[in-house]
Amino acid sequence: MRADYIVVGAGLTGATIARLLTDAGRDVLVLDRRAHAGGNVHDHVHESGVRIHTYGPHYFRTNDDSMWAFVNRFARFRRCEAQVQTLVRGQYEHWPINARYIRETIGQDWQPAFIGTPRNFEEACLSMMPRAVYEDFVKGYTEKQWGMSATSLSPALAKRFDVRADDDSRFSTHRHQGLPEAGYAAFMDSLLAGIPLVLDCDYLLQRDAFDAARALIFTGPIDEYFGFDLGRLGWRGQHREHTWLRDIDQALPCGQVNNPDPANGAHIRTLEWKHMMSREECAGVVGTVLTREFPHSPQDPGAFEYPVPDDRNAALHEAYRTRAESIPGLLVCGRLGDYRYYDMDQAIARAMLHVRRLLAA
Repeated sequence: MRADYIVVGAGLTGATIARLLTDAGRDVLVLDRRAHAGGNVHDHVHESGVRIHTYGPHYFRTNDDSMWAFVNRFARFRRCEAQVQTLVRGQYEHWPINARYIRETIGQDWQPAFIGTPRNFEEACLSMMPRAVYEDFVKGYTEKQWGMSATSLSPALAKRFDVRADDDSRFSTHRHQGLPEAGYAAFMDSLLAGIPLVLDCDYLLQRDAFDAARALIFTGPIDEYFGFDLGRLGWRGQHREHTWLRDIDQALPCGQVNNPDPANGAHIRTLEWKHMMSREECAGVVGTVLTREFPHSPQDPGAFEYPVPDDRNAALHEAYRTRAESIPGLLVCGRLGDYRYYDMDQAIARAMLHVRRLLAA
Protein backbone atom coordinates (compact mmCIF):
# COMPACT_ATOMS: atom_id res chain seq x y z
CA MET A 1 0.00 0.00 0.00
CA ARG A 2 1.31 3.42 -0.93
CA ALA A 3 0.54 6.98 0.20
CA ASP A 4 2.41 10.26 0.34
CA TYR A 5 2.20 10.20 4.13
CA ILE A 6 1.81 7.03 6.17
CA VAL A 7 0.94 7.60 9.81
CA VAL A 8 1.64 4.67 12.12
CA GLY A 9 -0.59 4.98 15.17
CA ALA A 10 -4.15 6.32 15.31
CA GLY A 11 -3.77 7.91 18.74
CA LEU A 12 -4.18 11.62 19.42
CA THR A 13 -0.86 12.67 17.86
CA GLY A 14 -1.17 10.47 14.77
CA ALA A 15 -4.84 11.28 14.22
CA THR A 16 -4.25 15.03 14.51
CA ILE A 17 -1.36 14.88 12.04
CA ALA A 18 -3.46 12.79 9.64
CA ARG A 19 -6.40 15.18 9.93
CA LEU A 20 -4.37 18.32 9.26
CA LEU A 21 -2.45 16.77 6.36
CA THR A 22 -5.74 15.61 4.84
CA ASP A 23 -7.24 19.06 5.32
CA ALA A 24 -4.24 20.42 3.40
CA GLY A 25 -5.07 18.13 0.48
CA ARG A 26 -2.39 15.55 1.12
CA ASP A 27 -2.63 11.80 0.49
CA VAL A 28 -2.62 10.07 3.89
CA LEU A 29 -2.91 6.50 5.16
CA VAL A 30 -3.23 5.65 8.88
CA LEU A 31 -2.30 2.26 10.38
CA ASP A 32 -2.91 0.98 13.90
CA ARG A 33 -2.35 -2.45 15.44
CA ARG A 34 -5.26 -2.11 17.81
CA ALA A 35 -8.81 -3.02 16.87
CA HIS A 36 -10.00 0.52 17.58
CA ALA A 37 -8.82 4.00 16.66
CA GLY A 38 -7.77 6.60 19.22
CA GLY A 39 -4.89 4.88 20.98
CA ASN A 40 -5.31 5.51 24.70
CA VAL A 41 -7.88 8.24 24.02
CA HIS A 42 -10.72 5.74 24.12
CA ASP A 43 -13.75 4.87 26.21
CA HIS A 44 -16.50 2.28 26.35
CA VAL A 45 -19.83 1.87 28.10
CA HIS A 46 -20.01 -0.73 30.86
CA GLU A 47 -23.10 -2.94 31.10
CA SER A 48 -24.21 -0.80 34.05
CA GLY A 49 -24.43 2.22 31.74
CA VAL A 50 -21.26 3.80 33.16
CA ARG A 51 -18.86 5.25 30.60
CA ILE A 52 -15.31 4.11 31.40
CA HIS A 53 -12.11 5.61 30.01
CA THR A 54 -10.46 2.40 28.87
CA TYR A 55 -6.87 3.48 29.52
CA GLY A 56 -7.36 5.72 32.53
CA PRO A 57 -8.96 9.14 32.97
CA HIS A 58 -8.43 11.72 30.23
CA TYR A 59 -9.21 15.27 31.30
CA PHE A 60 -9.10 17.70 28.41
CA ARG A 61 -7.97 21.18 29.39
CA THR A 62 -6.36 24.15 27.68
CA ASN A 63 -5.93 27.90 27.96
CA ASP A 64 -5.72 28.25 24.17
CA ASP A 65 -8.95 29.43 22.53
CA SER A 66 -7.93 28.07 19.12
CA MET A 67 -7.14 24.66 20.65
CA TRP A 68 -10.58 24.61 22.28
CA ALA A 69 -12.17 25.49 18.95
CA PHE A 70 -10.21 22.72 17.23
CA VAL A 71 -11.41 19.91 19.49
CA ASN A 72 -14.98 21.23 19.44
CA ARG A 73 -14.86 20.86 15.67
CA PHE A 74 -15.01 17.08 16.18
CA ALA A 75 -17.20 16.81 19.27
CA ARG A 76 -19.30 18.93 21.52
CA PHE A 77 -17.43 19.28 24.82
CA ARG A 78 -19.38 19.88 28.00
CA ARG A 79 -17.83 21.71 30.92
CA CYS A 80 -16.25 19.29 33.39
CA GLU A 81 -13.70 20.39 35.99
CA ALA A 82 -11.91 17.40 37.43
CA GLN A 83 -11.77 17.01 41.19
CA VAL A 84 -9.02 14.87 42.70
CA GLN A 85 -8.53 13.99 46.36
CA THR A 86 -5.90 12.03 48.24
CA LEU A 87 -6.57 9.55 51.03
CA VAL A 88 -4.32 10.69 53.89
CA ARG A 89 -4.56 9.12 57.34
CA GLY A 90 -8.11 7.99 56.67
CA GLN A 91 -9.27 11.41 55.43
CA TYR A 92 -9.93 12.73 51.94
CA GLU A 93 -7.78 15.79 51.24
CA HIS A 94 -7.63 17.96 48.13
CA TRP A 95 -5.02 17.41 45.44
CA PRO A 96 -3.02 19.39 44.48
CA ILE A 97 -2.16 20.29 48.06
CA ASN A 98 -3.44 23.67 49.14
CA ALA A 99 -1.75 26.08 51.50
CA ARG A 100 -4.70 25.95 53.92
CA TYR A 101 -4.03 22.27 54.61
CA ILE A 102 -0.36 22.96 55.33
CA ARG A 103 -1.21 25.87 57.62
CA GLU A 104 -3.66 23.75 59.58
CA THR A 105 -1.41 20.68 59.91
CA ILE A 106 2.07 22.22 60.10
CA GLY A 107 1.49 25.81 61.21
CA GLN A 108 1.26 29.34 59.86
CA ASP A 109 5.02 29.79 59.59
CA TRP A 110 5.79 26.61 57.66
CA GLN A 111 8.86 26.48 55.45
CA PRO A 112 9.86 24.19 52.56
CA ALA A 113 12.11 21.35 53.71
CA PHE A 114 14.74 21.91 51.02
CA ILE A 115 16.61 25.04 49.99
CA GLY A 116 18.82 25.17 46.91
CA THR A 117 18.83 23.64 43.44
CA PRO A 118 16.98 20.29 43.43
CA ARG A 119 19.01 17.36 42.11
CA ASN A 120 16.12 14.87 42.08
CA PHE A 121 12.34 14.59 42.36
CA GLU A 122 12.32 14.35 46.15
CA GLU A 123 14.35 17.51 46.61
CA ALA A 124 12.16 19.32 44.04
CA CYS A 125 9.07 18.39 46.05
CA LEU A 126 10.67 19.36 49.36
CA SER A 127 11.49 22.76 47.90
CA MET A 128 7.71 23.33 47.73
CA MET A 129 6.45 21.79 50.98
CA PRO A 130 7.34 20.47 54.46
CA ARG A 131 8.67 16.93 54.66
CA ALA A 132 5.63 15.60 56.56
CA VAL A 133 3.31 16.74 53.76
CA TYR A 134 5.60 15.25 51.13
CA GLU A 135 5.66 11.92 52.98
CA ASP A 136 1.86 11.83 53.27
CA PHE A 137 0.87 12.95 49.76
CA VAL A 138 3.70 12.40 47.33
CA LYS A 139 6.42 9.92 48.26
CA GLY A 140 4.36 6.72 48.42
CA TYR A 141 2.29 7.56 45.35
CA THR A 142 5.38 8.36 43.29
CA GLU A 143 7.37 5.31 44.32
CA LYS A 144 4.42 3.03 43.62
CA GLN A 145 3.86 4.69 40.26
CA TRP A 146 7.46 4.40 39.06
CA GLY A 147 8.65 1.36 40.99
CA MET A 148 11.79 3.14 42.19
CA SER A 149 13.05 5.57 44.81
CA ALA A 150 11.89 9.17 44.48
CA THR A 151 15.52 10.27 44.81
CA SER A 152 16.37 8.52 41.51
CA LEU A 153 13.72 10.38 39.49
CA SER A 154 14.21 13.62 37.58
CA PRO A 155 13.39 16.89 39.40
CA ALA A 156 11.45 17.95 36.30
CA LEU A 157 8.70 15.48 37.24
CA ALA A 158 7.71 17.77 40.12
CA LYS A 159 6.72 20.50 37.66
CA ARG A 160 3.44 18.68 37.09
CA PHE A 161 1.99 20.00 40.35
CA ASP A 162 2.36 22.79 42.88
CA VAL A 163 1.08 23.97 46.25
CA ARG A 164 -2.06 26.05 45.73
CA ALA A 165 -1.57 29.31 47.58
CA ASP A 166 -5.13 30.41 46.67
CA ASP A 167 -6.68 27.19 48.05
CA ASP A 168 -8.35 26.44 44.70
CA SER A 169 -9.56 22.85 45.01
CA ARG A 170 -9.82 22.14 41.27
CA PHE A 171 -7.35 19.68 39.77
CA SER A 172 -6.70 22.14 36.94
CA THR A 173 -7.18 25.90 36.65
CA HIS A 174 -7.22 26.03 32.84
CA ARG A 175 -9.79 28.30 31.24
CA HIS A 176 -11.28 25.57 29.05
CA GLN A 177 -11.99 22.16 30.61
CA GLY A 178 -14.33 19.48 29.42
CA LEU A 179 -15.19 16.02 28.16
CA PRO A 180 -16.78 15.11 24.80
CA GLU A 181 -20.51 14.57 25.29
CA ALA A 182 -20.59 11.40 23.17
CA GLY A 183 -17.33 10.07 24.59
CA TYR A 184 -13.72 9.92 23.48
CA ALA A 185 -14.16 6.99 21.09
CA ALA A 186 -16.69 9.00 19.07
CA PHE A 187 -14.44 12.07 19.23
CA MET A 188 -11.48 10.14 17.79
CA ASP A 189 -13.64 8.52 15.10
CA SER A 190 -14.77 12.00 14.06
CA LEU A 191 -11.18 13.28 14.04
CA LEU A 192 -10.25 10.48 11.61
CA ALA A 193 -13.46 10.55 9.53
CA GLY A 194 -12.84 10.19 5.80
CA ILE A 195 -9.16 9.26 6.19
CA PRO A 196 -8.05 5.78 5.02
CA LEU A 197 -7.49 3.75 8.19
CA VAL A 198 -6.31 0.15 8.57
CA LEU A 199 -6.84 -1.38 12.02
CA ASP A 200 -5.42 -4.64 13.38
CA CYS A 201 -2.30 -3.85 11.37
CA ASP A 202 1.15 -4.02 12.99
CA TYR A 203 3.36 -1.95 10.71
CA LEU A 204 6.56 -3.19 12.35
CA LEU A 205 5.79 -6.77 11.31
CA GLN A 206 5.20 -5.88 7.65
CA ARG A 207 7.21 -2.75 6.85
CA ASP A 208 7.85 -3.82 3.26
CA ALA A 209 4.11 -3.86 2.55
CA PHE A 210 3.87 -0.06 2.87
CA ASP A 211 5.53 2.73 0.92
CA ALA A 212 5.51 6.34 2.16
CA ALA A 213 6.41 8.57 -0.78
CA ARG A 214 7.01 11.70 1.30
CA ALA A 215 7.19 10.77 4.98
CA LEU A 216 6.59 7.97 7.44
CA ILE A 217 5.21 9.33 10.70
CA PHE A 218 5.73 6.79 13.45
CA THR A 219 3.98 7.45 16.78
CA GLY A 220 4.75 4.14 18.49
CA PRO A 221 7.55 3.45 20.99
CA ILE A 222 10.84 4.67 19.56
CA ASP A 223 12.81 1.79 21.05
CA GLU A 224 10.44 -0.75 19.49
CA TYR A 225 10.87 0.87 16.06
CA PHE A 226 14.55 -0.06 16.22
CA GLY A 227 13.88 -3.52 17.65
CA PHE A 228 15.20 -2.47 21.07
CA ASP A 229 18.71 -2.99 19.67
CA LEU A 230 20.29 -0.28 21.85
CA GLY A 231 18.41 -1.55 24.89
CA ARG A 232 14.92 -1.19 26.26
CA LEU A 233 13.65 2.11 27.56
CA GLY A 234 11.85 1.91 30.87
CA TRP A 235 8.07 2.08 30.58
CA ARG A 236 5.32 1.93 33.17
CA GLY A 237 1.73 0.90 32.61
CA GLN A 238 -1.39 0.33 34.68
CA HIS A 239 -3.30 -2.87 35.32
CA ARG A 240 -6.92 -1.85 35.86
CA GLU A 241 -9.49 -3.73 37.91
CA HIS A 242 -13.16 -2.75 37.61
CA THR A 243 -15.72 -3.37 40.36
CA TRP A 244 -19.45 -2.92 39.76
CA LEU A 245 -21.32 -1.92 42.91
CA ARG A 246 -24.88 -2.58 41.80
CA ASP A 247 -26.65 -1.28 44.91
CA ILE A 248 -24.52 1.79 45.64
CA ASP A 249 -25.24 5.09 43.91
CA GLN A 250 -21.96 6.80 44.85
CA ALA A 251 -18.91 5.49 46.72
CA LEU A 252 -16.28 8.25 46.52
CA PRO A 253 -16.37 12.02 47.08
CA CYS A 254 -14.98 12.72 43.60
CA GLY A 255 -13.92 11.01 40.39
CA GLN A 256 -10.34 10.25 41.41
CA VAL A 257 -8.89 9.38 44.82
CA ASN A 258 -5.12 8.96 45.07
CA ASN A 259 -3.75 6.27 47.34
CA PRO A 260 -0.18 7.18 48.36
CA ASP A 261 0.08 4.97 51.47
CA PRO A 262 1.57 1.54 50.60
CA ALA A 263 -0.21 0.12 53.66
CA ASN A 264 -3.56 0.79 51.93
CA GLY A 265 -2.73 -1.41 48.94
CA ALA A 266 -0.59 -1.54 45.83
CA HIS A 267 -3.01 0.51 43.70
CA ILE A 268 -2.17 4.18 43.25
CA ARG A 269 -5.67 5.51 42.71
CA THR A 270 -9.35 4.61 42.58
CA LEU A 271 -11.66 6.08 39.95
CA GLU A 272 -15.42 6.50 40.08
CA TRP A 273 -16.59 7.28 36.58
CA LYS A 274 -20.06 8.59 37.38
CA HIS A 275 -18.46 11.81 38.63
CA MET A 276 -17.27 12.42 35.06
CA MET A 277 -20.72 11.86 33.53
CA SER A 278 -23.51 14.37 33.07
CA ARG A 279 -26.66 14.19 35.17
CA GLU A 280 -28.60 13.05 32.11
CA GLU A 281 -26.15 10.19 31.47
CA CYS A 282 -26.29 9.06 35.09
CA ALA A 283 -30.09 8.80 35.02
CA GLY A 284 -30.01 5.38 33.38
CA VAL A 285 -27.05 3.95 35.29
CA VAL A 286 -27.38 0.95 37.61
CA GLY A 287 -25.14 1.37 40.67
CA THR A 288 -21.59 2.64 40.17
CA VAL A 289 -18.28 1.33 38.82
CA LEU A 290 -14.95 1.76 40.60
CA THR A 291 -11.61 1.20 38.88
CA ARG A 292 -8.37 0.57 40.74
CA GLU A 293 -5.09 1.15 38.91
CA PHE A 294 -2.02 -0.95 39.75
CA PRO A 295 1.33 0.19 38.25
CA HIS A 296 3.63 -2.34 36.61
CA SER A 297 6.54 -2.47 34.14
CA PRO A 298 5.12 -3.99 30.94
CA GLN A 299 7.16 -5.85 28.35
CA ASP A 300 4.37 -5.69 25.76
CA PRO A 301 4.77 -2.42 23.80
CA GLY A 302 1.00 -2.20 23.53
CA ALA A 303 0.88 -1.56 27.29
CA PHE A 304 3.55 1.16 27.39
CA GLU A 305 2.00 4.25 28.99
CA TYR A 306 4.46 6.33 31.01
CA PRO A 307 8.13 6.99 30.18
CA VAL A 308 10.38 6.63 33.25
CA PRO A 309 11.94 10.03 34.06
CA ASP A 310 15.49 9.22 35.08
CA ASP A 311 18.98 9.84 33.70
CA ARG A 312 19.56 6.37 32.25
CA ASN A 313 16.43 6.46 30.16
CA ALA A 314 17.00 10.05 29.08
CA ALA A 315 20.43 9.11 27.71
CA LEU A 316 19.10 5.99 25.96
CA HIS A 317 16.24 7.93 24.40
CA GLU A 318 18.65 10.56 23.14
CA ALA A 319 20.62 7.84 21.35
CA TYR A 320 17.46 6.53 19.70
CA ARG A 321 16.28 10.06 18.84
CA THR A 322 19.58 10.97 17.19
CA ARG A 323 19.40 7.79 15.16
CA ALA A 324 15.81 8.44 14.05
CA GLU A 325 16.60 11.99 12.98
CA SER A 326 19.36 10.72 10.69
CA ILE A 327 16.88 8.71 8.58
CA PRO A 328 15.41 10.72 5.67
CA GLY A 329 11.64 10.71 5.45
CA LEU A 330 11.12 9.42 9.00
CA LEU A 331 9.39 11.38 11.77
CA VAL A 332 9.15 9.67 15.16
CA CYS A 333 6.89 11.65 17.47
CA GLY A 334 4.12 11.59 20.07
CA ARG A 335 4.23 10.43 23.66
CA LEU A 336 5.74 7.05 22.81
CA GLY A 337 8.09 8.38 20.16
CA ASP A 338 9.32 11.41 22.08
CA TYR A 339 9.49 9.38 25.30
CA ARG A 340 7.71 12.19 27.07
CA TYR A 341 4.40 12.52 28.85
CA TYR A 342 2.03 14.99 27.18
CA ASP A 343 -1.29 16.36 28.30
CA MET A 344 -3.88 16.13 25.53
CA ASP A 345 -3.59 19.78 24.48
CA GLN A 346 0.20 19.47 24.42
CA ALA A 347 -0.02 16.40 22.19
CA ILE A 348 -2.28 18.24 19.74
CA ALA A 349 -0.07 21.34 19.77
CA ARG A 350 3.02 19.23 19.02
CA ALA A 351 1.15 17.49 16.19
CA MET A 352 0.20 20.86 14.70
CA LEU A 353 3.84 21.94 14.82
CA HIS A 354 4.95 18.77 13.04
CA VAL A 355 2.38 19.32 10.28
CA ARG A 356 3.55 22.88 9.70
CA ARG A 357 7.09 21.58 9.29
CA LEU A 358 6.02 18.73 7.02
CA LEU A 359 4.08 21.08 4.75
CA ALA A 360 6.93 23.58 4.68
CA ALA A 361 9.32 20.82 3.65
